[in-house]
Amino acid sequence: MTDTSAARQIRATEPIDQADFDELYERLKQWDTWSDPERGAWNRLTPAHAAAAAATVRSGRVVQTTLPWPTEPEIDNRRPAMHMMLDLGDREAPEPSTNKDFIGIEYHGKSTTHLDALSHIAYRGELFGGARSRDVVNATGAGYGSVAKLGSFVGRGVLIDMPVVKGFSWLEPGEAVYEDDLREAEQVLGVSIGDADAVLLRTGHKARRSSLGPWDSSDLSAGLHATAMPLLAERGIALLGSDGDSDVRPSPTPGIHSPVHILALTALGVPLLDNLDLEQLSVVAAEENRYEFLFTVAPLLVPAGTGSPVNPTAVF
Repeated sequence: MTDTSAARQIRATEPIDQADFDELYERLKQWDTWSDPERGAWNRLTPAHAAAAAATVRSGRVVQTTLPWPTEPEIDNRRPAMHMMLDLGDREAPEPSTNKDFIGIEYHGKSTTHLDALSHIAYRGELFGGARSRDVVNATGAGYGSVAKLGSFVGRGVLIDMPVVKGFSWLEPGEAVYEDDLREAEQVLGVSIGDADAVLLRTGHKARRSSLGPWDSSDLSAGLHATAMPLLAERGIALLGSDGDSDVRPSPTPGIHSPVHILALTALGVPLLDNLDLEQLSVVAAEENRYEFLFTVAPLLVPAGTGSPVNPTAVF
């Protein structure tokens, strides 16, 4: 596989104006689909899905897909996580001595692997299902669509490894993934996106960062184009994740910073996994020669949280 470079011909990101985006948003809305709208697309998950995903386990190889706790400041980590020791253990105290620490984090951003709950993104003031964000989210947290309402994801994961499909080490920042790219990936990788799946899009973000250094990915990253979302909606996925934050940036829609976030969370009720580390998963999937696996995500039980740091795990 060759390295990507700025000289590589990159398909120009196709613009989508706000009127067309709004039409797409209305067309994809799943607001009246489930009796429990706070779980959104996780209503699709059944014990049968978990059992079927568990049946795909053959070698037992386990791959974690989380980034390390981000305590070092960088251009893509402007508010580093906290980790400090509170107790180093008094050796004169009765046994055993104890070492205790404290952690704290602002996890929504570009440096922490985290899950976005349905309360995280509002569009035109509304959350998934039609709840007014200002009525249900305040300084104490989310009273609707919190991460605690989701439970855990145990189901089938599918890796859409676009650098492998395209024959490069990574996609360049700003490079969009379209519906035809997803269909090509299914053919090349021998996997089909299906009902209640967790779809993980690898763009090679970490590989590029490791090779060339960090950059401010707030407005410059590879990811999905908004027009790829109808295919994922048609397939009935339950979870979407990426080694970026799923959105291509700059946004193809003027005035809308995160169109894929809006379509996934607010229209479809599909929670998002941001900032995954998919490099080892890519290696193992290639070695196992399959791009499906048992996938688990267990968010922290934060009653009013708009999301949670997570350590999603794949088992082959």
